[in-house]
Amino acid sequence: LLALPLAGCLQPLYAPGGMGLDSSPLAVEMQAIAVDEIPQRLGHYVRNDLIFGLNGTGSQPPPRYRLMVVLRERVQTPILDTVTGRATSATVIVDAEYRLVTLPDEVEVTKGIAFNIASYDRFSNRFSNVRAARDSEIRSARVIAESIRTRIATVLAARLSAVPPPVVSRY
Repeated sequence: LLALPLAGCLQPLYAPGGMGLDSSPLAVEMQAIAVDEIPQRLGHYVRNDLIFGLNGTGSQPPPRYRLMVVLRERVQTPILDTVTGRATSATVIVDAEYRLVTLPDEVEVTKGIAFNIASYDRFSNRFSNVRAARDSEIRSARVIAESIRTRIATVLAARLSAVPPPVVSRY
């Protein structure tokens, strides 16, 4: 009963705007984000996940926003085998500093830092270690891309709700 007055104030973040999710104003705004190149293999993974998450439709509308991401990755080996002296596990820590600006005037819309920590076991087989490290990078890239996408969607949804809807004549 106490939540009844708030029932009309809250909207789902990805609420359809007519004929489904792709036609919502938020989805249209998200599709208009161009993602800059991000160096290194991890940057490739993050950029691909961002492009798919922002615009999974394959359409290429003219960009109205530009997203810049700077990644920092480090690996820590917290556990060592006392007999061999080798690390038995590793932790990949990734920080992603992002900035969304409007085009062409470069006005900052939002910025922030997303991070993720992914661990993996290390073995005596070298190929297994390389593959496990790459899998943890891919997991980190997905989590970071999803975090950035959600944060951007929240900011854009707030901007869209602040703008009054256009007046449409029925005649």
